[in-house]
Amino acid sequence: MQPDRSPLDLERLAAAARGRPRLRVGVGAAVVLLLLALVVAVIVSAIGQQAAQRMVGSGAVSLPSGSTPADPFDAGASAAPGVDAGAIIFVHVLGAVTRPGLFELHDGARVMDAVAAAGGLTADADPAGVNLARILSDGEQFYVPRQGEVPPGIPAAASGSAGANAPAAKVNLNTATVADLDSLPRIGPTMAQRIIDFRTTNGRFASVDGLRDVTGIGDKTFEALKDLITV
Repeated sequence: MQPDRSPLDLERLAAAARGRPRLRVGVGAAVVLLLLALVVAVIVSAIGQQAAQRMVGSGAVSLPSGSTPADPFDAGASAAPGVDAGAIIFVHVLGAVTRPGLFELHDGARVMDAVAAAGGLTADADPAGVNLARILSDGEQFYVPRQGEVPPGIPAAASGSAGANAPAAKVNLNTATVADLDSLPRIGPTMAQRIIDFRTTNGRFASVDGLRDVTGIGDKTFEALKDLITV
């Protein structure tokens, strides 16, 4: 048999009973607020990542699927001003690159963009053998030479990558074509044809000094040519 409780004890018990639901409600509200805070943090992080991706990708050239630039060339920041960024060109890259092949780029891309799309230069590549800053055109093919290699189609005498000790082939005045003579400094197609006409009319050159007899060949021009020609 329970002892009789005073009115004060009964009032305290009633107050305690009323406080328990409030405590449970308070804990539940704290859990809900914590979950909401986590959701908001995730949403803010996702929005920030998307904004960063948009900034990094702005103006980027279109690279083949799975390709990642392996060279210190930023494939994307070099498109020429005033070109249509939506236009597509195809470029064939050969030579000393990691993945030679055909690549799809944006119009206005430069050689360095195509090299980056091809995986970058190999360890034995000669960067001086190709103009990395040149703007590409649709359907173009270019070759990246290796150290000491002469790019296909370029005469050894005109190549700067054939090695510092490689002797330059001299142009023979008695057998040279217009194209051969046109490759010489200070000689254009018109002067080259004039030299051949002189040779046809007067016969073979007996010495390189005979070039002075051609109309238009002055002292300065001859001085620039004398070490590059032979007979």
